[in-house]
Amino acid sequence: MSSEFNYIYTIKPIRSDLNDNSIPEEDQIMSEHFGYLQSLLGEGKLLLAGPCLDGTFGIVIYQADSDQEAENIMMDDPAVKAGIMTAEFHPFKVSLLANS
Repeated sequence: MSSEFNYIYTIKPIRSDLNDNSIPEEDQIMSEHFGYLQSLLGEGKLLLAGPCLDGTFGIVIYQADSDQEAENIMMDDPAVKAGIMTAEFHPFKVSLLANS
């Protein structure tokens, strides 16, 4: 872990059937969302990301240098920008981590 701060943001689909009944535009946005998370991983900012299997929400655990940068990272997520997911972030402390 670096000296950056850790954060978590949760994302929730705006409709409960988004995963099962998405339109092509939403599929494209979700593809961009996944690519965005991959880019954060490549930059060394992303620690963990994934959806709940029941589709109710997803989480992103990441690093940023400040609360403002953390909020910007969340707001730049294509799914959040496009309004198909709502998001909320919180400072987060990784206390235990396997294989570290």
